[in-house]
Amino acid sequence: MSRVGQKICKIRNAQGLSQKQLAKKLGVSEKFIKEVEMGKRIINESLIDKISKILGKEINDISMNYDEKEEKVESKIAGIESNKVNDVWNEAFESVLKTIPIYGYDLNKVIGTRQMPVISNKIEGFSSDKVIFLKIEDDDMLGFRISKGDIAFAHVTHEIINNSICLVEYNSNICVRQVKKLDTDKMLLISNRASLKAETVSKKNLRVLARLIRVEINLI
Repeated sequence: MSRVGQKICKIRNAQGLSQKQLAKKLGVSEKFIKEVEMGKRIINESLIDKISKILGKEINDISMNYDEKEEKVESKIAGIESNKVNDVWNEAFESVLKTIPIYGYDLNKVIGTRQMPVISNKIEGFSSDKVIFLKIEDDDMLGFRISKGDIAFAHVTHEIINNSICLVEYNSNICVRQVKKLDTDKMLLISNRASLKAETVSKKNLRVLARLIRVEINLI
């Protein structure tokens, strides 16, 4: 059991909280809490802060948790050539953090990265290989409080979900629009720069590239 895990277990038991109850409050599986308390899984600072708030006690002892993980990794890499060390570290931490690319609308060139916690092989409920960040390139969705320079967290999908805000491609144009279903064939694409604008397109001429989940507002 890790020192962080011991602390979580001790405080949780003192409050009469089961692993299942803590997992529900945190939005993770009961197995995840069990593995954390047993020291089989390490957690990042963001999750430690969230658990601290739920339990009402400071458990921020992440340096200890990482030290323990480092000891395991060091024993694992004994005898391995030095040029393989980075691969071992990546393997050790791949279940905790994943580097997510930031793209422009064309989705061709990575213009930055963000790190996100992985929980049960998912990032915020989505498959870890199906999420990206998207840099907003214009003010076409200003009426939706989405402006140029904002960073959006998005799920890569081609599924058309009614009333969702998506990165779409149509008529050789790639942009962000709200998508509304009119019927089985017709779709309405809505933007709102200075005023509401709607375009009707055929479903066969529309391709959804990603669905926006949330937007980080640029305050500068």
